[in-house]
Amino acid sequence: MHFNFIIVGFSNFPSLQMYFILFFFLSYMTTLMANLFLITLITFSTLLVTPMYFFLCNLAFLDITYTSVTSPRLICVFIMAFSTMSHLECTIQYTFFVAFTSVEYFLLTVMSYDRYMAVCRPLHYHMVLNKRFCRLASFIIWLSGFIFSIPISVTTSQNVYCSSNVINHFFCDIAVLLELSSTNTASTQNIILFEGALFLTTCFLPTVVSYVFIINTVSKIKSLSGKHKAFSTCASHLITVILFYSVIFTLYMMPRASLTQNQRKLISVLFSIVIPMLNPLVYSLRNKDVMRAFRMVKRHSTLF
Repeated sequence: MHFNFIIVGFSNFPSLQMYFILFFFLSYMTTLMANLFLITLITFSTLLVTPMYFFLCNLAFLDITYTSVTSPRLICVFIMAFSTMSHLECTIQYTFFVAFTSVEYFLLTVMSYDRYMAVCRPLHYHMVLNKRFCRLASFIIWLSGFIFSIPISVTTSQNVYCSSNVINHFFCDIAVLLELSSTNTASTQNIILFEGALFLTTCFLPTVVSYVFIINTVSKIKSLSGKHKAFSTCASHLITVILFYSVIFTLYMMPRASLTQNQRKLISVLFSIVIPMLNPLVYSLRNKDVMRAFRMVKRHSTLF
């Protein structure tokens, strides 16, 4: 299909374009470097060999791929004031966006189960979350994310856009495309509702239940230092979970009329660019093992 979309981005703020370019370019570079550093540190450090860091390595890689779906195109939009994107390019972009969002649902759920086992059942932790389990879970997580993106991508790619080809966003967001479509989008909306309900029951609820058990277990610890030590191992993951679900709820579950399009774009920036940049900082600065591994690497590097 020979059809081009026009990506508006933030062109309605012409006086701020240079600041936008600088901010998003630095954010993207920071995301790449911080997550690559975290992956390298986890891969080569003998201190970071637990299942938690294996899944954290997956999250760091996800953050790199996730922000790379939108950031390069967003920077081009700022430089060019507006940007055209073919129907095929748009399809590829939202397919990967939906896939990586789905992967994050599953990954955060498995990471919450990891924290549940570590706090509530520490004696069984390494027996249950062994290398085979971690590798199999990682494979299933990534495969499931892309499988879940296929039905939405297939039905959305069949839509026809007669009235307008202008996307008032900085990427091909499914919600915006459904609004622009001149054809019946009921099938896509039904798939989104079905998958949303599935994520609610298989990801969100198990995550909540895991933290209910974790909080219950921590509350039974008598010493204040013991409580702090137990819950500190979950704090970084809990921050990530709260940010992820808060943004998802605001963008895709609240009524469309509750937010302006500019507000939705800003929240999408938080979701697809800022959070992937903050995740490695949250996990690094609040984690004594990561900081200790970093100091060891730094000390070894000064010897050569």
